[in-house]
Amino acid sequence: RLDLRASDGRSRFIELLRSADVLVHGYRSDALDRLGFGEDVRDQIRPGLVDVSLDAYGWTGPWRQRRGFDSLVQMSSGIADAGRVASGGDQPRPLPVQALDQAAGYLMAAAAITGLTQRRIDGTGSRWRTSLARVADLLITTVPLQVPPAPSSPLATPDLAGPIERTAWGDARRLSPPLVVRGSPLQWVLPARRLG
Repeated sequence: RLDLRASDGRSRFIELLRSADVLVHGYRSDALDRLGFGEDVRDQIRPGLVDVSLDAYGWTGPWRQRRGFDSLVQMSSGIADAGRVASGGDQPRPLPVQALDQAAGYLMAAAAITGLTQRRIDGTGSRWRTSLARVADLLITTVPLQVPPAPSSPLATPDLAGPIERTAWGDARRLSPPLVVRGSPLQWVLPARRLG
């Protein structure tokens, strides 16, 4: 953990940044600027840097300086209200997982890989931004609220891995991993279980 307000923390950050290929950060939009590490300063310290950032509500608009995290953005974006409607309840019902965090993480990983690929081709750095609110908007506008029921028989598809597992809520299959490392098979010590 670095304290960028302390001189030794600032020195260490500069040292790390000079040798970094990618900087991934999740500060509010002006936080690094206020600490003296704005975009121009970071570019000067490390030319060619792939800079990937996430914040709660984006870099423009009246909420750009608000702090936030997945559960709050689910409430403020309407996801929890959609859960209320879908469940027929009278209280907001957020998703049972931190889907915005997880989806944003995948987008940020893709951005880092794309940025590194671009730098390898032309030597330039790049800057990538997303926000939990933007991810929420993508989920709301691309996922139908009326989800058809799952088929009752297991699907035969390469996206599903392994045998059928017995779980507390019925038979289930795991998804195939997005990446396989030779000599390091995936395994699960605990069976799938309900969240919470």
